[in-house]
Amino acid sequence: SEEAGHQQRLKTTLMLFRSALLRATVVQRSVGLALRRPSLAMSTAAGFPEGYEPPKVWAYDDDVKATAGSNDPTAGARKTQALPAKGAHAIQLYSLGTPNGVKVSILLEELNDLQGVEYDAWKINFGDLDQFGSGFVEVNPNSKIPAMLDYDVSPPVRVFESGSILLYLAEKYGAFLPADVARRVEAKNWLFWQVGGGPSMGALGHFKNVAPVKLKYAVDRFALETKRQLSVLEQHLARDDMTYVAGSEYSIADIAIWPWIRTLLTSYKAGEFLDFAASYPHVQAWYDKIADRPAVQRGVRVLGFGENALPERHSKADF
Repeated sequence: SEEAGHQQRLKTTLMLFRSALLRATVVQRSVGLALRRPSLAMSTAAGFPEGYEPPKVWAYDDDVKATAGSNDPTAGARKTQALPAKGAHAIQLYSLGTPNGVKVSILLEELNDLQGVEYDAWKINFGDLDQFGSGFVEVNPNSKIPAMLDYDVSPPVRVFESGSILLYLAEKYGAFLPADVARRVEAKNWLFWQVGGGPSMGALGHFKNVAPVKLKYAVDRFALETKRQLSVLEQHLARDDMTYVAGSEYSIADIAIWPWIRTLLTSYKAGEFLDFAASYPHVQAWYDKIADRPAVQRGVRVLGFGENALPERHSKADF
């Protein structure tokens, strides 16, 4: 409803305001410290304070808390909050339209087009700390999205971590994994390649766009690793037999990788920064081909952001 949308926008605005205050506090402390103690002034190209050494035992102190956001060194539920009542379908997805969340909604939409698979998708709102609700933590003790329950199994089976969910669904429905053994293994190789490499792209986005202090060393480190990964993918897709990542068949490997390339080009605004179009033409062509798929276009809207996003998803008719 319009009122619900207004409330969500208000919560988001307040959250951004609190974040800005925290960042300002950190910068103010850093500047004040540098003025009081010139030896700690930022003096190197990398942006490290002179003389800094990590403590013998790390402490979760006020400076850490000021920029930690929702992070905490201790896992577990922080509030009693049940998950939404089960929807009409066997597959219950708890997620958000981040790159890792989009992987699963894209696969489920592809399965809908292929086999008519339906599912219920529920938003886990980070601003409300839903990921730390007791019900969600029972499904994923790591408090990260996406997570899923499959009620076709009794008792319902929980599945968390995006790569695990993709593999589970592909095997459950016998789709988007090649039947040929070598190609099947190749698809899994690239699935886990993405799962292992995705955090470096996330770190680039953080240090380039979000970090309260811009550290050249951090940006350079993760730009270097991101470009190396893109080069790996570019050289692979340049082969004549690579229509898709695992060969001639579209698979969960493509579905895992594509949302992170999308995030680099959109949310992180890193296309020009990484010289993407000129340096990785085969990745660009592959990306554009997948972006044209109707299921992909629906999948990015599920629990996503923007005017055409679906805050919940219970049937294809919701689109």
